[in-house]
Amino acid sequence: MPVTEPVVTTSGEPSVRTTGRTLRVLETLAAAGGSLGLRELSRRTGLPIATIHRVAATLDELGYVRRENDRCYALGPSLMQLGEAAASQLTEWAKPSLRVLAERTGESANLAILERDRAVYVAHVPSRYAMGMFTGVGRHVFLHSTAVGKVLLAGQKQDVVDDILRTGLPRQTPRTIVDERKLRAHLDTVRERGFATDDGEHEPGVCCIAVPVGAPLRAAMSVTALHGRLPTSRQTAVVNILHEIAERLTLGGGPACC
Repeated sequence: MPVTEPVVTTSGEPSVRTTGRTLRVLETLAAAGGSLGLRELSRRTGLPIATIHRVAATLDELGYVRRENDRCYALGPSLMQLGEAAASQLTEWAKPSLRVLAERTGESANLAILERDRAVYVAHVPSRYAMGMFTGVGRHVFLHSTAVGKVLLAGQKQDVVDDILRTGLPRQTPRTIVDERKLRAHLDTVRERGFATDDGEHEPGVCCIAVPVGAPLRAAMSVTALHGRLPTSRQTAVVNILHEIAERLTLGGGPACC
């Protein structure tokens, strides 16, 4: 059986390794929420400064990062176009499944992703009930006070969780968890159960149940309803439907059909 040679870049490195290093630099800059110097990028990525310099210079030339006067690098404008295109495609990809979820539960269905220290809704299908709630597409919400946010937060590495919690836990309603120790214990419960709930913690009178989508975690899928429509007695059935549709969306690479 012939051995396939790896595709090699002009620098002599296998292209897969080079791509991985490039993505690591971009993800590190995204997580930082601002600019970083070469030494700090090296420290955070574990890559040699020479490699960081080479990757950053290429990305700067292409507009995916921008070099600042103090020899620091930040994310560049070319990523905005990619992000907008990805968000649009993700919305269209998820909407058929969200329609199924809304039909089977009778509640609003949502898909959210992590963006720095917030959850952002990228797809939404409203229920047949008139509700002026917070789940519009493009809306950014806190992680600690929403079901989708708790799912996204619970799926992150510990150092990422630590960085996010340092930004604070603003109180949204009297029910919001604002104590860090209580929130960490709550996240342990979310990991054990495989779903998260929000009972009026972000918006008074609004309840939500969410589950993770993707392995490793990429998004959170949820249903949102007015208080009283998602009682404890109904949660198990709703969670089962959420997991079923989320699994089909993940494994099938496309929408749930029924």
